[in-house]
Amino acid sequence: MDPRQIEPSAAKARDSTETDHLGTASPPREPGARADAQPARPPAPATFDRRAVGTRVRQARNAAGLSLRTTAQRIGVSPATLSAIENGKTAPSVARLICLAEVLDVWASHLLDDEYQPTPPPRRRTPDATPHRSRGADESHSPAPLSDPTEHWREFPPLDIDPVLSAAIDSFVDTGYHGATMRSIAQRAGMSVPGVYHHYRDKQDLLVRALDLTMDELHRRVRAARQHAPNARRRLIRTVEALALFHTHRRELAFIGASEMRSLEPADRTRITMSRNEIQYLLDADIDAALAEANRPGAHARDAGRAIATMCTALPQWFRLDGPSTPEQIATTYADFALGLLGLVPEPTEA
Repeated sequence: MDPRQIEPSAAKARDSTETDHLGTASPPREPGARADAQPARPPAPATFDRRAVGTRVRQARNAAGLSLRTTAQRIGVSPATLSAIENGKTAPSVARLICLAEVLDVWASHLLDDEYQPTPPPRRRTPDATPHRSRGADESHSPAPLSDPTEHWREFPPLDIDPVLSAAIDSFVDTGYHGATMRSIAQRAGMSVPGVYHHYRDKQDLLVRALDLTMDELHRRVRAARQHAPNARRRLIRTVEALALFHTHRRELAFIGASEMRSLEPADRTRITMSRNEIQYLLDADIDAALAEANRPGAHARDAGRAIATMCTALPQWFRLDGPSTPEQIATTYADFALGLLGLVPEPTEA
């Protein structure tokens, strides 16, 4: 998440510019920016009955013996979002449908097929469909369910990801979005180019999926961190710690979020910008509450909020796991920095 733009007030009315409060004002795509040779993006699947798709998703989930909450955690959405999909109130994206099929162990086509049966045949796994971990535990890229999010938001276990998305993330970090091609991604994934297109429509789908994974996990961890805090001060500390931990443990995803927002197509750029802004508004609210609790002036609270967010979102630019400080040490130090910036002197018992 690129931290360069500072918006003066979270309450300020939006104008025609897509302002990313935790990042930059997302500019229009430069002419010729997507000059890498890509096949024309096929249209989205023909309109389908989202209520029927939701019913099939629920049937497949029940057949797999998975609860709504467990399934939602595994695909990186809230239970409410999955419930909306199952009830036909919202239609899943292509990437989300593929992810659901992976979790429910069925072919994605079964979730769209009018002749789908309540007990789906198991999806025949191939080497291309095997969950893949492209790097070591500390380098994993996809969000995983937190067994108890309110207690384990500090933990970052190894996270499985499909080989195509893993290769795409590595490519975007190494060469940038515009330097990567579906062919180079396929080579990294050890797959054929048609095999990659079987899973994702194009490179843009891969970028959207990577940023959705980023935001889903970030929201989940920040909200879990804020729960059960005994007071406003501790809630602020936990929020800053959650941001710092995410941007160190998940630094590759965070790096892509900082550098590739401008590469998104307008609709997704607007949607993800709004999601990022929600995180900033949570931080702003925690700052306001902590200052009020301590009877401290809040004249520059918004500027402080942007500065605190900036130092966290900048972590992927320099932090390394083999460096002198651990993510946990960075998180504690950054929470102290935040308190100091707000004139709230850190207490010896705070860790």
